Amino acid sequence: MRLVERVRSTAPAEDPEGPVPEETAALDLRSASVRVGGRTLWSGVDLTVGAGEFIAVLGPNGVGKSTLVKVLLGLLPVDAGTVRVLGHRPGHANHRIGYLPQRRSFEASLRIRGIDLVRLGQDGDRWGLPIPGARRFTARGRAAEQRLHEVIDLVGASSYARRPIGECSGGEQQRLLIAQALVRRPELLLLDEPLDSLDLPNQAAAAALISRICRTEGVTVVMIAHDVNPILAHLDRVVYISSGGTASGTPAEVITSETLTRLYQTPIEVLTASDGRLVVVGQPEPPALHSDRHAGQRRGGL
Repeated sequence: MRLVERVRSTAPAEDPEGPVPEETAALDLRSASVRVGGRTLWSGVDLTVGAGEFIAVLGPNGVGKSTLVKVLLGLLPVDAGTVRVLGHRPGHANHRIGYLPQRRSFEASLRIRGIDLVRLGQDGDRWGLPIPGARRFTARGRAAEQRLHEVIDLVGASSYARRPIGECSGGEQQRLLIAQALVRRPELLLLDEPLDSLDLPNQAAAAALISRICRTEGVTVVMIAHDVNPILAHLDRVVYISSGGTASGTPAEVITSETLTRLYQTPIEVLTASDGRLVVVGQPEPPALHSDRHAGQRRGGL
């Protein structure tokens, strides 16, 4: 089982188009389209994400939300349009990106400690075994060790970081994986459904943690999400992808009856519950909208 997934660029060593000015947005997509297996998943996407923003990418299963992450990492080319990531073509700035893939599960018998899992974010792409205690003898090693403990403390995992990862709860494992993605001080954090499989209290805690990281670390966060409610209060903007097109803006602008009716090409009504949660009602039901993906109900919580 792979414990850490490093994103390797398949792009040339130098960007032929060159970098753009530092003040450029973290992400800039212009009329972007992507095809997979001869089928267009999405097209005409225009999106500009400023540095330090927290945005969510929403939509039903199978419309290409995770594919967007692959495009941003340079793992999949666009069929049309242009994409710039941190001022460069996709794949040329991956060393400045923290990436958390869709949630994996760890076997209960796995003995690697949480702190070592986080450390793999620093040196998991290097060959060989580290010399025990060698880090303390170089300034670079001491700085790396300091950052390791700093990021574990940042996600609130200090009390269980030395516990075997298999003995940690789902929420604890997710915090350690977020720490792994942060340990190299990325400017952009790509999170592919990090709240999936967590219970509601852990979803709320993880959402608040990611929001705090976005603000205190100054990192741009792009989160693929199935349910917007746990993160709704923290978002700057949302991007909605469906078979009927795409839309981006503030949650109030995008998650509306009018916009979702246009995207799903069927009548949709967005209601606000007494606790502030959004409920989407459709007739017929929009496929796999923000309801529980495992529950075959006609009404789902957004």
